[in-house]
Amino acid sequence: MKKTMRKIASAFMAAALAASFLTACGGGNSNTGTSAAAGKETGDKKVLKVAMECSYAPYNWTQPTDANGAVPISGSSDFAYGYDVMMAKKVAEELGYELEIVKLDWDSLVPAVQSGKVDCVIAGQSVTAERMQSVDFTDPYYYATIVTLVKAGGKYENAKSVADLSGAACTSQLNTIWYNNCLPQIPNADIQPAQESAPAMLVALSSGRSDLVVTDKPTGQAALVAYPDFKLLDFTGTEGEFKVSDEDVNIGISLKKGNTELKDAVNGVLAKMSKDDFNKMMEEAISVQPLSK
Repeated sequence: MKKTMRKIASAFMAAALAASFLTACGGGNSNTGTSAAAGKETGDKKVLKVAMECSYAPYNWTQPTDANGAVPISGSSDFAYGYDVMMAKKVAEELGYELEIVKLDWDSLVPAVQSGKVDCVIAGQSVTAERMQSVDFTDPYYYATIVTLVKAGGKYENAKSVADLSGAACTSQLNTIWYNNCLPQIPNADIQPAQESAPAMLVALSSGRSDLVVTDKPTGQAALVAYPDFKLLDFTGTEGEFKVSDEDVNIGISLKKGNTELKDAVNGVLAKMSKDDFNKMMEEAISVQPLSK
């Protein structure tokens, strides 16, 4: 949320399994949005290229097989799955496209949309004013909640508010609202350098380099599977919660500026879904993430 926006699987699996385990209509699209999707045609269908990290469970992750309906990662023998892949499959099916998943680093997602390398990004991105200067966004496809992860038995395990986290050594993922907006709200915080990925921030907590990390609830819930010694703190709805705006917690699909045709088409798909639908999909993603077994 990611900013919020991401993604825990690939590097999550590396961390946790090693421990035992956050954009445009491409090709022929113009800024006027004259084509809904770019790329070569497969039979009678066009290809919808969707970018994501493939390492940000439960939003998206990498796995070796097509279990549970996972989709091949372009140029790889691996497959991608998770909430974002589930949503991408639904959008592609509803709009009559073949789906191609493109794996990119977090900081490469927006440039990929802008350049037309991909048609859109579905990767846990928050719909922020800053991002909207570079790309357009659909309506939200998920509504995130800010949480804190700490070590069970540690100094901050019984914290009831942001104020109770005072003095903590903390970090989060680079270019997220977690790092940029939330950590500075902790009194006297020792804010450490931002981590390049969600898995990396969890390793920082697990290793003891940090006392806590701030993330969104799905990422936190997924982390508890890989790191059973973590504890999730949720101050939402209390006076001591993190102060965030709607743009910080509304997660959207980013597209190239001016691509109204694809934006309107995707919004049409999302309009048929409710928050309950989103939450049920997320619960399913969490239940089948690689380390849930």
